[in-house]
Amino acid sequence: MYIRRHAEKTVVTLSKMFGAVLVAGPRQVGKTTMLDKLTDGFSRATLDDPILRAAAEEQSGTFFLDNPPPVFIDEIQKAPALFEQIKLYLDRDKKKGQFYLCGSQQFRMMKGVSESLAGRIGLVTLLGLSMRERQGVTFDLPFLPTQEYFAARKAERVEIGYADVWDLIHRGSMPELAENPGYDWKLFYSAYVNTYIERDVKELSEIGDTVKFTNFMVAAASCTGQLLNLTSLARDVGISVPTAERWLSILVASNIIYLLQPYSSNILKRVVKTPKIYFLDTGLAAYLTKWTTSDVLKNGAMAGAFFENFVLSEIIKSYYNCGITEPPLYFYRDKDMNEIDLLIEDSGTLYPIEIKKHADPHKKDISAFQKLDDIPNMKRGTGGVVCLYDKPVSLSETDKVIPINYL
Repeated sequence: MYIRRHAEKTVVTLSKMFGAVLVAGPRQVGKTTMLDKLTDGFSRATLDDPILRAAAEEQSGTFFLDNPPPVFIDEIQKAPALFEQIKLYLDRDKKKGQFYLCGSQQFRMMKGVSESLAGRIGLVTLLGLSMRERQGVTFDLPFLPTQEYFAARKAERVEIGYADVWDLIHRGSMPELAENPGYDWKLFYSAYVNTYIERDVKELSEIGDTVKFTNFMVAAASCTGQLLNLTSLARDVGISVPTAERWLSILVASNIIYLLQPYSSNILKRVVKTPKIYFLDTGLAAYLTKWTTSDVLKNGAMAGAFFENFVLSEIIKSYYNCGITEPPLYFYRDKDMNEIDLLIEDSGTLYPIEIKKHADPHKKDISAFQKLDDIPNMKRGTGGVVCLYDKPVSLSETDKVIPINYL
């Protein structure tokens, strides 16, 4: 059963604005399935096919004679020579919606996208299924804790039980697991990690020791929600810091890891400058850290970190699905240990969010929000605590409890 993706509308919109649309994202999140649906009746070429890939690389000048636009090209990163040919075609014909591309690397890692197709291509990042998509919700605005957002979101709010939340966090967001409840979670992610390393990682870099790379992924997953410490990660795995830095960049480039940057300005001298590390699929992080069931996870030492990771990934999806490839998301932490889990910047306003796995939020949860008043030329907006309480309740004049089904 096909689950409708919110990014579909964005792809259609971009196809009317640009000659080419590129959908990037991790392996097996449904990029090909979505574009197959949207490009029904078009030419199609998958560069996983070695013969087609050789033709694309060695005879790129004639490739589109055999695969005439409008065309859907799968795994485009395997044949970067095609980007120049796409540019030539679009400059000559100036038609919209001629090339639909997808690949499992971030745009800036695909050699040729920024060089050849600047101004000619619309970009979308697709992650695993969002909670909204699983629930059949059509509401697709990016999350922003304003009265207008909550009023619109409330109309399509779907109740979700406490145990169901932890099942979602543990099972992860891969469409294949969602569509097939009987699939073995452990076997799926074991195969996923092996395929990812053998195909995507080796394509991006010579990693040498695949066992150590897997251990590096495990070490990174165990640090989810924490400040990035490359020296510690390198020591834990037995690799050099430059190697750890290179391997982390691979995980970021293939949309496995997200680095949430600290909010800073020239005025804020006392804030930390180090990003926090999160996994874009909580099921993969749970597999790597050996939390074998949702019950074990929700009662374990990393429960808070996984809940925070889940909330952040849902918010990121709400921006990515609208075509916002660089969401304005940050965190705040200063040297006095004042911390705000998430800041959303919009039109000169900072919206503060705390993320708590408990169901009894208190006013003290938002005490750090006042630190934002010290930032000149920036307005503090409404905010709140995303948690497992089931009703929106005011904590102050501007901040409220935000149930998780309002994401």
